[in-house]
Amino acid sequence: MYFYRAVLYKLGYPTLLFFIEMLILRTAFILIVLFPFFLYSQDQDSSDNSEQLLYKFETDSIPNSGIRLEEVVLFQPLRFKSMNELRKYVILRNRTLRVYPYAKLATDRLDTLTLRLEEIKKRRQKKKYIKRIEKFIYDEFEVELKKLSRSQGRILIKLVHRQTGETTHELIKELRNGWKAMIYQTTASLFKLSLKETYDPEIIYEDFLIEDILQRAYGDGLIELDPTALSYNLDSLYTIWKEEKNPLTKD
Repeated sequence: MYFYRAVLYKLGYPTLLFFIEMLILRTAFILIVLFPFFLYSQDQDSSDNSEQLLYKFETDSIPNSGIRLEEVVLFQPLRFKSMNELRKYVILRNRTLRVYPYAKLATDRLDTLTLRLEEIKKRRQKKKYIKRIEKFIYDEFEVELKKLSRSQGRILIKLVHRQTGETTHELIKELRNGWKAMIYQTTASLFKLSLKETYDPEIIYEDFLIEDILQRAYGDGLIELDPTALSYNLDSLYTIWKEEKNPLTKD
């Protein structure tokens, strides 16, 4: 620094020397004095921006500082010993998804019927109301239900038990009478069906697969799955059937 001042002074450039020194001093002033304020303002701006960084989606009424992710359900993989077992699983899946809406509808109608019957005091009026609901269901779904195969009908009977916690035979007996329940059971037996059949995924391998199908379909958004009225845990089912050795029920 002193060397350059001496050279410039001997060359007769004191004015130029003065301006250079002033430029250096001004630069130093900016770096030393103003630069910390600049950094502070940057910190303030970044902190302000972070505080104002909010997200708002169509369903939100209030902005949020984070993004809510949809729940993801992970299922344990199923292992099939052969292509034949896989084929049976696919067939079972198609049958289950075909009849589940009827099982759900039966549950919804049953809940409505139960609430309505609690309001009706006279037994005769209750019977009249039940017959009216029964006729309405027959008129609305008779054609579709007649299209169901025997295998689909058997799955439907199982799913009614899953949804309500009672067998189809028990429901008929409660809502109508024991005589009607016996007649319907006898009629079902002619088609190799039983209205007393239960749903037990802890004991019956096919029922476990049906539950797996329902849960996966719900996870994929294909159905609206109601919670079961029975007591079992999905995770425990996978543990129970991890070493599965029972084949699928034959048609």
